[in-house]
Amino acid sequence: MSLTIGSPAPQFSLTNQHGENISLADYKGKKNVVVLFYPFAFSGICTGELCGLRDDLAAFQNENVELIAISCDPMYAQKAFAEKEGYKFPVLADFWPHGAAAKAYGVFNEERGCAIRGTFIIDKEGILRWQVVNGLGDARNIVDYKAALASI
Repeated sequence: MSLTIGSPAPQFSLTNQHGENISLADYKGKKNVVVLFYPFAFSGICTGELCGLRDDLAAFQNENVELIAISCDPMYAQKAFAEKEGYKFPVLADFWPHGAAAKAYGVFNEERGCAIRGTFIIDKEGILRWQVVNGLGDARNIVDYKAALASI
């Protein structure tokens, strides 16, 4: 399933690493949102990507934009991962129903039971403005996210 740029983004409501419910709708009318799906907490490429975002967080989490990372790991794994790596952005658990948000965004790998590397930029009105989907082993380039955000 491929999402169409200019269409409303699929809604989700998931638990973050602190056990709090976070919904895409929470940001409507307030902030643009970078939704980043990743395969597994504590895996090498995922850790590298999220640490890159952590180290440049002001570009992705400020008065105009919110960064949300999502994997199919359970909330307790997300909590341990976020604490170990010092993530100060929401790390959401798409654990149950397993992969429902990843499926809605067309990035769930049924064979492996995880999300693949999909990144989606959603504007303040809930409209999908940019997306990139990479394979499980293909890291993303955060410079591309910055360019996409600058165009909104």
